[in-house]
Amino acid sequence: GKVDSRQLTLAEKQDPNFVVQPQYWVPKAEVDARLKGRWDKQWLIGWRNICRNTDIRTTIASIGPRTGIVHSFPILFSNKKNNEIICLYANLSSFSFDYATRQKMGGTNMTYNLFEQFPVLPPSAFTLHEAYISERVLELVYTAVDMEPFARDMGYAGPPFAWDPARRFTLRCELDALFFHLYGICRDDVAYIMDTFPIVRRHDEESFGSYRTKEEILRVYDTLK
Repeated sequence: GKVDSRQLTLAEKQDPNFVVQPQYWVPKAEVDARLKGRWDKQWLIGWRNICRNTDIRTTIASIGPRTGIVHSFPILFSNKKNNEIICLYANLSSFSFDYATRQKMGGTNMTYNLFEQFPVLPPSAFTLHEAYISERVLELVYTAVDMEPFARDMGYAGPPFAWDPARRFTLRCELDALFFHLYGICRDDVAYIMDTFPIVRRHDEESFGSYRTKEEILRVYDTLK
């Protein structure tokens, strides 16, 4: 039948029991066999292979359920602690990291050999900030029941967090502001980098009348400083 590949509605995102149905199905035993000895968690982390200058972001990293994945979503494996992996995920999702990856990309395929060249912060950079980062990533990721294994690995035994757009915006800005500090980027350069994301700016101005993402990140940046 016809594949429904539409975007989720806000109501569906806010329903913790709503999960996306895949187009293709892979036996669990096959997934487990491929991951055996490489990854023992019941969730996966990776990034979207395709990136274009018409996309709102270049690097689009994601944490999802342990399931069959197509080649266009490369998987990242790590032997680090859960909190360190979560900090890495937050790093990959930051505007500061995204700005750097845009300087490296000459095509539309973010392959492993390119990804390994990107300036990821070392685990030692997160030592003093693991709790700050992990708490925010947990709330952003665990919004539906299919991510319960991730929440349990993070030491959280409660129900999924509510999908609140305003709250999610605040959490993301807090993380972005921190990573600008961790990369040692001064305030003027933060303002410049945020101006290099025209689609983010356009969406903000159309919806809110100003570039609120840049404004909020700078506000939190000043607070953290």
